[in-house]
Amino acid sequence: MSSTNRTVVVTGIGATTPLGGDAASTWEGLIAGRSGVGPLKQDWASEQAVRIAAEIAVEPSEVIPRPQARRLDRSAQFALIAAQEAWADAGFTDKAGAEGTDVDPDRLGAVIASGIGGVTTLLDQYDVLREKGVRRVSPHTVPMLMPNSPSANVGLLVGARAGVHTPVSACASGAEAIGYAIEMIRSGRADIVVAGGTEAAIHPLPIAAFGNMMAMSKNNDDPQGASRPYDVARDGFVLGEGAGVIVLESAEHAARRGARVYAEAVGQGISADSHDIVQPEPEGRGIAHALQNLLDRTDLNPAEIVHVNAHATSTPAGDVAELKALRKVFGDDTDHFAVSGTKSMTGHLLGGAGGVESVATVLALYHRVAPPTINVENLDPEAEANADVVRGEARKLPVEGRIAALNDSFGFGGHNVVLAFRTV
Repeated sequence: MSSTNRTVVVTGIGATTPLGGDAASTWEGLIAGRSGVGPLKQDWASEQAVRIAAEIAVEPSEVIPRPQARRLDRSAQFALIAAQEAWADAGFTDKAGAEGTDVDPDRLGAVIASGIGGVTTLLDQYDVLREKGVRRVSPHTVPMLMPNSPSANVGLLVGARAGVHTPVSACASGAEAIGYAIEMIRSGRADIVVAGGTEAAIHPLPIAAFGNMMAMSKNNDDPQGASRPYDVARDGFVLGEGAGVIVLESAEHAARRGARVYAEAVGQGISADSHDIVQPEPEGRGIAHALQNLLDRTDLNPAEIVHVNAHATSTPAGDVAELKALRKVFGDDTDHFAVSGTKSMTGHLLGGAGGVESVATVLALYHRVAPPTINVENLDPEAEANADVVRGEARKLPVEGRIAALNDSFGFGGHNVVLAFRTV
């Protein structure tokens, strides 16, 4: 089937995050305004300048059988857990092509991103090499550390043969994966795509490196208050881990099987800053271009947009640049955007952020409520001038009519991805 105009919908969601081991508990934590950040208790943490992180709420060992887990990097374990939940939530019990299933494996894809990949496997196995010798290095090391390992294993889980892909664009990776999946369906390459992002980088080296870059909060005495997007005292992001996955499907295919639909996946807008390898373009010009690209390539009406799940990492420069871009493109229309910074609760999941935050954006539309941004004690005047930040408590969204929401993700290297979802 070849088409460039197919409607794409979300029929399944799954997550494992610092707030909960599934999408439901994660959503409950977001709406309650609960922080998943805590002190690091590993022995190596005492030597770090940054001694806090948002660690996973439910360890994969409680979900995945040990023989299988030993062959998977932590990032792939997270991806499998989230994908299994999303696949079941979409109404599928077996992999494509299995006897009795009506899913054509040749029409099924998987796109799971990671910004860093199997970094814990790589570093841990290098320690084994140095301390115990060549023969003790795991023969599974290469399949575990590959950045495409999460996507490949999810593809094997569901039986995907239409294409299995791994976009790598730093902290925009998870959103880019979902955008790519939308295009796979819209172009006719697939009828169903399992898509999202994962990350597992809570390890001494990444934490030391991010800390020395002055990118992370050093508010070790108040872990739960450390991630504070838009607050005047914000001092960097808090590293998180986990995965978020959604099942995307052509509207026709979903209707034929009577699937429950959470939302329409309207499309994506992509751009690059070409400004700096780390710092965002301060006026948000690249972000504005991605937003405009989204509007130009879809039938999204700006008047439909009532919610933005912002990238909002809690860095001094990045938070404001994003809001300036929204104001630049939408003008006064941003006055009715309820802007949520959910990283204030989950921490920053890097390549997994776009996946988890897409789950949150879809659920915000489905339940018509926007999660709060926590820890905003003194709102930055520039934020106040450019956006309506949801603070303190969750906010109800309009209960009638068709509404839409954006999920913004940006990454080192100047990668900008904006996703749009809409009620059906």
